[in-house]
Amino acid sequence: MHSDLHLSQVKITPRHLERKAVVYIRQSSLKQVREHLDSQLTQRALVGRAQSLGWHPERIDVLDGDLGQSAAGAQTRDDFKALAAEVALGHVGIVFGWQVSRLARNNAEWYQLLDLAALFGTLIGDTDGVYDPQLYNDRLLLGLKGTMSEAELYMMRQRLNAGRLSKVQRGEYVQRLPLLRQANACRLRKLLLHVS
Repeated sequence: MHSDLHLSQVKITPRHLERKAVVYIRQSSLKQVREHLDSQLTQRALVGRAQSLGWHPERIDVLDGDLGQSAAGAQTRDDFKALAAEVALGHVGIVFGWQVSRLARNNAEWYQLLDLAALFGTLIGDTDGVYDPQLYNDRLLLGLKGTMSEAELYMMRQRLNAGRLSKVQRGEYVQRLPLLRQANACRLRKLLLHVS
C-alpha cells in the first residue's frame, strides 16, 4: 500500500485536488442494500482514502442514489449520469469506486466514462490504485478491468440460469410473484371469499 500511495501522489496534481473527489456507491439490488450493510460501509470508507490522498472533506462528494440498481442494463441510474456530467464539465478530479464493477457493468457506459475522464483529466481510483486514463498503461488496465467486469456479469447470469434450469428439471422451481402482484392476489382472494 505504501508504494501505491507514492505512485498515486505522483499522478495526483494540484489541479486534481482543486476539483472534487467523487465516491460512487452502488449495490445491485434492494436486497443487497438491506442485507449487506457492510458493503456500503466499505464503499463509504473511500471518503477516507480521498482525504488521505489530499482532498479536503468539503471537496468530497458521495453519490449513493443508485443503491439498489444494477449497472448491467439500460435502466436509469441518475447518479451515474450526474457523475458523467460532472466529469464532462471538468468539475471532478478523481472518481472513486470500490471496484470498477461498481461504476459500470457494461462496456458502453464504462468506456464512455473513461473517454470523458481522459478528455477532462479526471483520475479513476479503486481499492487497487489510482489510474490516469490519459496514460496508456493505466487505460489498458482500466479497459481490462471493465471487460472482466462485463464478463463476470455474463458468467453470473449463466450460473443463475443453469441453477434455475436444474431446479425446473427436478420439479423444484417456484416462481414467486412480485410483491405488488402478491398483494393484489391477496385482495382478489379476499374479495372472492367475501362475494361467495
